[in-house]
Amino acid sequence: MIILWIVLAVVGLPLLALGLYFLKAIVQGAVEGWRGADDSTDDADKPYELPAAAAALGLLPPEKQNKASAGPVPAVLTAALDAAKDGDWQPAADLMDATAAERDWHYRSVHSWWFADLAAEDDTWLLAWEAARPDDPGAALVRARSTVAVAGRIRGAKRAKHTTAEQFEGFHRVMSQSREDHARAVALAVEGDPVPYIAQISTALGLGYPHADMDRIWQEITDRAPHHYAAHYMALQYWCAKWRGSEKLARDFAAEAAAKAPLGSLMSVFPLIAHFEHDESDSADADRTPEMRALVDAALADVAAADPGHPHVAEVRHLLAFYLCLQDRDEAAVEQFRLVDGYVDALPWRYRGDPAGEFCRMRDLSLANAGEAASG
Repeated sequence: MIILWIVLAVVGLPLLALGLYFLKAIVQGAVEGWRGADDSTDDADKPYELPAAAAALGLLPPEKQNKASAGPVPAVLTAALDAAKDGDWQPAADLMDATAAERDWHYRSVHSWWFADLAAEDDTWLLAWEAARPDDPGAALVRARSTVAVAGRIRGAKRAKHTTAEQFEGFHRVMSQSREDHARAVALAVEGDPVPYIAQISTALGLGYPHADMDRIWQEITDRAPHHYAAHYMALQYWCAKWRGSEKLARDFAAEAAAKAPLGSLMSVFPLIAHFEHDESDSADADRTPEMRALVDAALADVAAADPGHPHVAEVRHLLAFYLCLQDRDEAAVEQFRLVDGYVDALPWRYRGDPAGEFCRMRDLSLANAGEAASG
């Protein structure tokens, strides 16, 4: 189904995404909505009522859906964030040290984004960390990503016509500064860490790096972590038509990632994301082809084989729930909806003005259809 893209010039980038949100939603603020999903109907104005079938499964109404995460945030990360807000940098440093020692590049990427976004609001705790440990690789990584987040906050999430020249100038100035911070993070990185290079994709998007520069960054990443989920997500955004590539480049990139990856890596979701990003049809027919059903089946097998603790499993389940619903595979859709219920900051919901409402609408539709099929 269906995205109505507003194609923006470089100066019109939705740069709220340049903080933590670069990982979570590169284009939030740039999308008007999906064609064919009519929010102007009478039903849209009616108060939501949780269906009895949903309540029986313990599913939640829109107002109780978490709009800041695709799934539960690890308790250790929450505790470190709370400590940093109180000025204590040590738990954040310990957590980053642990990801380096364990060579857990997925969580190193996730944790550094959350810390960076927090530091973009108030970096007092990060300054104290840097003063105590001047050459700490974790602090350098968080600083680089925080600089990008600050640039995004200066720019704001509004379209170009609602953004001042001062905002644009400040964005470009701070984003350019992020190059130096990225270089320092690379210089201090622990051996084998791809995350300082992954962080550079944010700047590549924001400043419009040419393809040759992106290829160079990508080589550094894949030499260290060939199947890193967040790296592929951000790189796919770069290759999309709305950013620095084209539909063909994006689809080719996604297909290659899926073809080369082992089962359980979650790489098979990227052809679905590439389709989602470029589908401008006004019906769900394009989502019900044999090819699309095969892509959904591949992603189902991938998520079933993945480590349940993988930080991006929930994101894949959200997109699977969406496509299974569109393909009238309602029993399977309900299972995916049930596993992620309570959280809605994921594709496709984050591209809607009311992500929680859209999530619940499609969840309830699949639940009702599955019930009818079972009883009929």
